[in-house]
Amino acid sequence: MAEAVANVARRINATVEEGKDSLDLSNCKLISFPDGVFKVLRSVTDNISVISLADNEMKAISSKLFTTFTQMRELDLQGNVLTKLPDNVGVMEHLTSINLANNNFSIFPEKLTEISTLERINLEGNNITEIPVEKLSNMPALKWLNVKSNPLDSNTQSALQSPHSFDALMTRES
Repeated sequence: MAEAVANVARRINATVEEGKDSLDLSNCKLISFPDGVFKVLRSVTDNISVISLADNEMKAISSKLFTTFTQMRELDLQGNVLTKLPDNVGVMEHLTSINLANNNFSIFPEKLTEISTLERINLEGNNITEIPVEKLSNMPALKWLNVKSNPLDSNTQSALQSPHSFDALMTRES
């Protein structure tokens, strides 16, 4: 555990000292986003546009992540055990890409459809059966949706097969 904490501290310090625009806390055995990180990064939160929390053991994401890193453009949360996102994810004004692959979502996080800048949504390898295709079609920037390896119901599958303003990747049922 101490090694994991030290690893997180090193990565955060490097982000602050080097003035990086990305924060990589992937593979850190995190079960939540450490609250202390918000304080340490306070001086550089406006610079950070890419955050990776991939391949941790996170069950939930703090809503503080979205209110603190308001300039975030890319968020990678793949490989965790998330089942939902905080409602305030919808306030992200600059987010263009979110990776939620290989988590435990059984319901499509509909707040994502409120993010007008969102271009890419990756939900591959979850347990989602239904997708709000109509709401996705109304997203002005959406170009790409990956819902491969989800147990999509037949209505959702056929809705995704018709032409949209975005590319939908899904596992074809044989």
